[in-house]
Amino acid sequence: MTRIAAVHGTLAPHRYDQSEITDMVARRCLREGADRRALDRLHGAAKVRGRHMTLPLEEYEALNGFGAANGVFVRAATDMGARAVREALRLAGLSADDVDLLVFTSVTGIAAPSVDALLAGRLGLRQDVRRMPMFGLGCAGGAAGLSRVHDYLLGRPEEVAVLLSVELCSLTFQRDDASPANLVATGLFGDGAAAVVACGSRRTGGTAGPAIVDTRSRLYPGTGRILGWDVGDSGFRVVLDPEIPGVLRRHLADDVRGFLDDHGLKKKDVSAWVCHPGGPQVLEAVGEALELPDDALDVTWRHLADVGNLSSSSVLHVLRDTLAARRPPRGTPGVLLAMGPGFACEMVLLRW
Repeated sequence: MTRIAAVHGTLAPHRYDQSEITDMVARRCLREGADRRALDRLHGAAKVRGRHMTLPLEEYEALNGFGAANGVFVRAATDMGARAVREALRLAGLSADDVDLLVFTSVTGIAAPSVDALLAGRLGLRQDVRRMPMFGLGCAGGAAGLSRVHDYLLGRPEEVAVLLSVELCSLTFQRDDASPANLVATGLFGDGAAAVVACGSRRTGGTAGPAIVDTRSRLYPGTGRILGWDVGDSGFRVVLDPEIPGVLRRHLADDVRGFLDDHGLKKKDVSAWVCHPGGPQVLEAVGEALELPDDALDVTWRHLADVGNLSSSSVLHVLRDTLAARRPPRGTPGVLLAMGPGFACEMVLLRW
């Protein structure tokens, strides 16, 4: 089985209280003199105390156009990604020369050469390192990335793979857009990165994390327009439908039950739920659908309150925090899950 050797999360350099960000969004997205009570209500309902941003707040108001925002993304993602990977390798007791595969996932910017290619020389990766850039998975990208790493290491059990997620959500905020979807997004998403080092079953490395036992993906027909981007001249305009919690309530329990049944497990056997913090309504839907104990998603709720939703990076931060805070009993199963555009759910079965 694949063994997670180390997980490291990092955050963008500028932290602000939620109220400060709300004030910036009011100036950037609402017309002068407009009633901002709806904005205040939506940002308050996000249950986020503060978030980290790539740029100082005052620079967002001057950031104009997709090209300018994407240029910042490429530079900042490369810098944050390098820091995250270096620290994860250090925690795993491995070097850049040990890395055989680098998987990169993001949905908040684009680059060609891709960010993983830009990082190869900076990190000192081998010239024959394999790379797998992934775009479009959104918040599910962290879980899906773990799945692809696992697939690779099953066939190459003597090798080492690194998953890197960098999401700079603040760079996608749309100025002059007072739509409910944009106002919700500007109250929920923050900027961060995470790196996971994983070793095949025949490769030694750090032992901080669990083994990956199996993975599963689920696409829900007819839901392609409830989450994602509309891409235009101004960049990425969020698609965020209030139907998302309803989809989870209808489908998630059967999907998780079937996944566990295939391994002779029941929900009561799971010692830790590592869940993506999609937002308060999403987390409430997950808890209700799976009939989880009140404290089962505490680590996820704390992450949401402290830094917001980091898209694909968040579930990896929650994994790190679970390892640090809870240390589930050795040998017990865990479930990592995240949802993203498609509409899709990605599940990873862990053994601590």
